[in-house]
Amino acid sequence: AFFWLLSLLAASLLWSVCVRLSGRQDAALLPLGAAAAVLLQELCRFACFKALKKADEGLATLSEDGRSPISLRQMAYVSGLSFGIISGVFSILNVLVDCAGPGTVGIHGDSPYYFITSAFLTMALVLLHTFWGVIFFDACERRRAGVLGLVVGSHLLTSGLTFLNPWYEASLGPIFILMLCTGLWAFSTAGGSFHNVLKCLSCKGE
Repeated sequence: AFFWLLSLLAASLLWSVCVRLSGRQDAALLPLGAAAAVLLQELCRFACFKALKKADEGLATLSEDGRSPISLRQMAYVSGLSFGIISGVFSILNVLVDCAGPGTVGIHGDSPYYFITSAFLTMALVLLHTFWGVIFFDACERRRAGVLGLVVGSHLLTSGLTFLNPWYEASLGPIFILMLCTGLWAFSTAGGSFHNVLKCLSCKGE
């Protein structure tokens, strides 16, 4: 979460500099600002991987059997989940403030589905960050630049789709499809399989 906050700080400083240099603050700068924020988040995710990798090596040297008590996949999951939670908190915070009043969404032609759509979008972003964290860490460990590019590209695509709002069916639908596909990809990356799912369900049945 700290690394995500660093990316938010860097994106805010970059936005302030761009606005001062350009002398304007209009909608034309928003896509560029969003793209820069995504790239800074992924850069901080990589910095988080390097920091956790160093910590993992330190834990391994201190342990009796020479192995770290925390696996890389566990660190990837926790890192992705923390990125998602702090991102979700910041994305929904202003919506909750507006929800407190005094205005009511829908009276002057605004969509009455604004709040429920924002909630679903925040949920999707939290899960996507968790999945991206698992895939990203595995790609860094295996040195797969193409996979890293796909993670960054899907993050940019998700951010870009939000600019289709308030045409919610055009943004929320593709984002949820991307979330499901990324979740299956992360599940496979973490070593999961359909056979394991069936085995898990059969154990529960017993």
